[in-house]
Amino acid sequence: MDDKARLRKSILIPAIFVAILWIIRVAQEYFHWEFIFLGIRPRNIEGLIGIFSAPFIHSGYDHLLSNTLPLLVVGSGIIYFYREISIQVISVVWLFTGAWVWLFARPDSHIGASGLIYGFVCFLFFSGIFRRDPRLLAISFLVTFLYGSLVWGILPINQGISWESHLFGSVAGIIASVYYRKEGPQRKVKVWEEEPEPTGPQYWMTDEQKKKFESHTTDSNTINYIYKEKEKE
Repeated sequence: MDDKARLRKSILIPAIFVAILWIIRVAQEYFHWEFIFLGIRPRNIEGLIGIFSAPFIHSGYDHLLSNTLPLLVVGSGIIYFYREISIQVISVVWLFTGAWVWLFARPDSHIGASGLIYGFVCFLFFSGIFRRDPRLLAISFLVTFLYGSLVWGILPINQGISWESHLFGSVAGIIASVYYRKEGPQRKVKVWEEEPEPTGPQYWMTDEQKKKFESHTTDSNTINYIYKEKEKE
């Protein structure tokens, strides 16, 4: 697969996911459906479904709009640069974030895909650092430049947002970057090959040296003889 095809595929999957989010949001608005029950309701058995469904539900267009571009950017980044482990990384961030919110968050309904965004951002940042690959490090710095301000979202400053999802998503992303640090793209290490021992006269030898350097082969072993001139008495 060439780079252009790989890039198109990397963008396509997050784009389909975002399109589904918008279809759900428009359907909610048009048909007056309320999907708040599909959110994560901590320590409530019925709220367990939210571990899987909460990222699909948003409270309004502003909420969804704020998540759309980051999902496209960091989602495409993970699939493009970490193609071999992208499914595992996304699964770990998705399930761990939801499970921890269900166990430890406030008793409210937690919805939205922002927890995934925090997890993906942290994975891209720390994975590039752990691998020490110049290209992946560049992605880490780009992510920091674009989304460094997200760090404020993990603090309980605004009680109107699920800062728990942000916090646990970040932790899940860091754990995934540590666990999968030896899988996927790795830093290229240069290996120097040793020159084989000469088994016959070489081009850099003088005519006198070539005469003195003979090679005799018996079976699979090579025996090299070097003859010295007899010293004059």
